[in-house]
Formats: sequence, C-alpha cells, structure tokens
Amino acid sequence: MSKTSFILAPELKRDCIELADWPLCKVLLLNDSQYPWFVLVPRIAGLKEIIDLTEQQQITYLHESAKLSHLLVEVFNPDKLNVAALGNMVPQLHIHHIARFKTDIAWPAPVWGKFPSVPYTNEQIEQLKAHFSKP
Repeated sequence: MSKTSFILAPELKRDCIELADWPLCKVLLLNDSQYPWFVLVPRIAGLKEIIDLTEQQQITYLHESAKLSHLLVEVFNPDKLNVAALGNMVPQLHIHHIARFKTDIAWPAPVWGKFPSVPYTNEQIEQLKAHFSKP
C-alpha cells in the first residue's frame, strides 16, 4: 500500500474531521452534528472504485467498513445504518456510514443537502475520537 502519494480529496478535507488512520483507511467524521456521519477513505492514491483495490485490500476495506458499522451501532444505537459509496461529486473512493434515527431532522429522506450543517464542538470531537480512533 502506497501511503506516500495519497492525498485526501479537497472536498473531504474541507467538510470532514480526521479521526484516525486504521490499517487501510482514514476514518473521517463529516462536520455536521445533526447526523453521526462517518467516511472511510483508503489511503491509496488514484482510487475511484472498490474494484480498483487489490483483492486483499477489498477484504480489509470490507472488514473496516463492518468494524465502523458495529461501532456506530454500539455508540449511537441507530434505527438504521446507511452505508454507501457514491462518488458522483467526489470521485476519490470513499464510503459513507451514517447512523440514522426516525427522530433526525431529515428522516426518512437522504441527509445530503437537506439542512445547513451544525458543526461539532471540540468536546464532541474528542469524545468521538476516543471511540473511533482505535485501529
């Protein structure tokens, strides 16, 4: 895995908080406290699709996605998990993991662009880092 040439997409850098580096992926938190919204980005340059990963990297990616999903259930106890790799606006390979609640302001619609973001406080960020920074 080449980590030296990896550069996080500017849109992800602008909109997210870096929480951790797991064995393959960078774990990001979208800076909108209205939804527990996390993003996994493999730290490999030039990826657009999951099929661009080697078979072993795909397995690691799946394991890290499952680990993140389990953590979201454990920490937030959501009504539903939304996990998606879209990339229409940001082509760099990344997978969204969003804990959804029947009580969130966008339910049941998608969260993208529904309401202006409400940034996390420093205290909230530190609490989330404690849960999600372990590889």
